[in-house]
Amino acid sequence: MLTLPKVLMLSSSRKNDEPYLFHAKSMIEAHLDGITNVLFIPFAGVTVSWSEYTQKVKTALPQLCISGIHEHPSAREAIEGAQAILIGGGNTFNLLNELYRQDLLQPIQEKVDEGVPYIGWSAGSNLCGLSIKTSNDMPIIQPLSFNTFGFINAQINPHYTDYLNPNHNGETREQRIAEFCTLYPDTPVIGIREGCALLRKGETLTLLGDLDAVVFKGENKEHISPGTDLSEYL
Repeated sequence: MLTLPKVLMLSSSRKNDEPYLFHAKSMIEAHLDGITNVLFIPFAGVTVSWSEYTQKVKTALPQLCISGIHEHPSAREAIEGAQAILIGGGNTFNLLNELYRQDLLQPIQEKVDEGVPYIGWSAGSNLCGLSIKTSNDMPIIQPLSFNTFGFINAQINPHYTDYLNPNHNGETREQRIAEFCTLYPDTPVIGIREGCALLRKGETLTLLGDLDAVVFKGENKEHISPGTDLSEYL
């Protein structure tokens, strides 16, 4: 039987001042479609231990039976037996470095290609694009490569904002993305605002939430409304 990827890419763990993952609960439950046993990968955590991070997610999502990948005797066997995979936010470079260090990138990719649901937010969503070159995070460690899962044929920029602080003289998010687009004019970048998400169900990609997203490609910039079919980026 043909299986197709099911990937939920949340921009953030919070929306406005709501509790941790509160805004995402309905999206997560709908995406898991009855699955309750979930494998959590906390490698993006740096200033918090992996055990503390896992407990934080368990507390936020008490309806799920969550285990941290570091709690299993074998990470690869944990991935092989996973009913669903959840990867949280934090530092994208540390997350990807650890996945490469433990040689886990390909096993996760293969499980998702087989139809195992994947949910990520922030750093965990960054990995769903072609690379982490449009991450907002500091490169505090150097992974073997910047290449990631490639569940969509585009770059992702979580926490996207076009807010301009009048007292800030550094580059804006849009200017940073423009730098990427200058070097890679044929590669689209999808900026997802906080509280929103991209949902891949098989060969369909949709924007979820109540705010627009922004797609950059070369010198072009396009605002995308919620509910828009973005399947051209698969």
